[in-house]
Amino acid sequence: MAEHPWTALYPEQVPVTMQISHRSLIDAWKERVARTPQAPALAYFDGMRTVRQVDDETDALAAAFVSLGTGRGDRVGVYLQNVPQYALVLLALWKLGATALVLNQMYRGRELRRLIDDSGATGMVCTDGGLTETGQTLEGSTVRWMVSTSPLDYQTRNDARVFASTERFASASDGDLCELVDRFRGSRPDAVDLTQDDVALLAYTSGTTGPPKGAMNTHGNLLAVTATYAAWVDLQPGDVVFATAPLFHITGAVINATIALLHDTLLVLANRFHPEVAIEAFAEHRVTFTIGSITAFNAIYQVPHASREHFASMRALYSGGAPIPPATIERFRERFGVYIHNVYGMTETSSAVIAVPFGTEAPVHEASGTLSIGVPLPNLATRVVDPHGEPVPYGEQGELELGGPQVVPGYWNKPEATASTMPGGRLRTGDGAIMDEQGWVYLVDRLKDQINTSGYKVWPREVEDALYEHPAVHESAVVGHPDDYRGETVVGYVSLKSGASATEAELIAFTRERLAAYKCPRVVHIVADLPKTQTGKIRRNVLRESPDTVLDTPTA
Repeated sequence: MAEHPWTALYPEQVPVTMQISHRSLIDAWKERVARTPQAPALAYFDGMRTVRQVDDETDALAAAFVSLGTGRGDRVGVYLQNVPQYALVLLALWKLGATALVLNQMYRGRELRRLIDDSGATGMVCTDGGLTETGQTLEGSTVRWMVSTSPLDYQTRNDARVFASTERFASASDGDLCELVDRFRGSRPDAVDLTQDDVALLAYTSGTTGPPKGAMNTHGNLLAVTATYAAWVDLQPGDVVFATAPLFHITGAVINATIALLHDTLLVLANRFHPEVAIEAFAEHRVTFTIGSITAFNAIYQVPHASREHFASMRALYSGGAPIPPATIERFRERFGVYIHNVYGMTETSSAVIAVPFGTEAPVHEASGTLSIGVPLPNLATRVVDPHGEPVPYGEQGELELGGPQVVPGYWNKPEATASTMPGGRLRTGDGAIMDEQGWVYLVDRLKDQINTSGYKVWPREVEDALYEHPAVHESAVVGHPDDYRGETVVGYVSLKSGASATEAELIAFTRERLAAYKCPRVVHIVADLPKTQTGKIRRNVLRESPDTVLDTPTA
């Protein structure tokens, strides 16, 4: 295999190509159990589980799932926050050859039911507090059984910032997870001969460009991503991984949970993300690695007492979901002494596949001012192509196209969408990109987000980055609004930092000092908050299609 130019940028410990020897995630887990059975595996506030305890409890849980009629190939919904039970359910389902349907905890009613109906899920593990509503939503669906669990389990600290109540609720009719573990303790399911082609996770796309589609993340996909990324960040035995990203998101499920479970590291969980709780966990557990959205790190930045001491043990800090403005990275490093590395991945690539090499600072694309998202990780076939699928020269804009063992085989029961998005097995990401001669990749936004004003093409990211440089700006988003004269007008939306002030005219003038006139927003709206997905991505589509929903929200 010919080496690509980007391999010259690889950290010393990263090979150009990597061979994945395990047949399944469970094979990799069993090797860890054999190596370090007494090592800590899961931490949750003041609670701790060893590798052996996790193995025994997931054997019991898998046996309980079998008793409920679950077997190889079945889809089971996992409708939980970042709690130890999430990791236990994943391992238990994989031991059966079943598929974990990861479900956003914010979904309710029709949103949740749509994914259940599409996937044909036969079981559900959910939080006891929302049991009645969840049961009503699933009535008449394919779900045959429900098991509930309490976020209060596996710890005794009961931090009021995370747990609004210490009330215990009645369990589901098919049982409470901890009670089932106790009832089936000592049991284990029959061994299943899994392969890399078995589907481990069914993760649905966010649906911002149409109905959500279930990406079939296989054992092979997850093994490829966790192996390459562990090498990328030089994950070592004894490292401590904090789950910043929600585990229902592909980043959290793979690069927080699965990577920690398959390596000799401790996975630290703290329920739903809370910035103060997170930094305290960093210090208490001596966290060495985490990955999360820039929204989460912005929230930490807003904590008045957050300091370098909280990050004293942090070795590798990565952020995915959206490219980070250079000014944000610099402000964060100046205050906390750690550099946020960019990383890029999709639900269809089982998370991280392009990243800034650990210990390296990302360059800025001179023409656009965009910070690089990194270079392709081992085994990833990467091209920037034109609308006909033909590669464009280095330095030219096109669509990012990806191939390799990280790319899922397709969407659940959607062959036409699979053929359209993954022709020949290569993923057409829909992301506008530039790759330079060294292999650095720069995102210039989703192709559909490009603004055409008076015949000029404007990439929102460049304008947003200029707004981020203003000291009062907390978050920014830029979209095109219809304009009879120009075709589209560049419009900015910003939220301000706590206690900061700025006028719309001031922000427009600020961009004019940094950008060509046609790129500058003609209108800037200062809003209380920008619309986001549950994983922290700013929803430009809402600002384009329903701006009144944001403008009607008071800023004070």
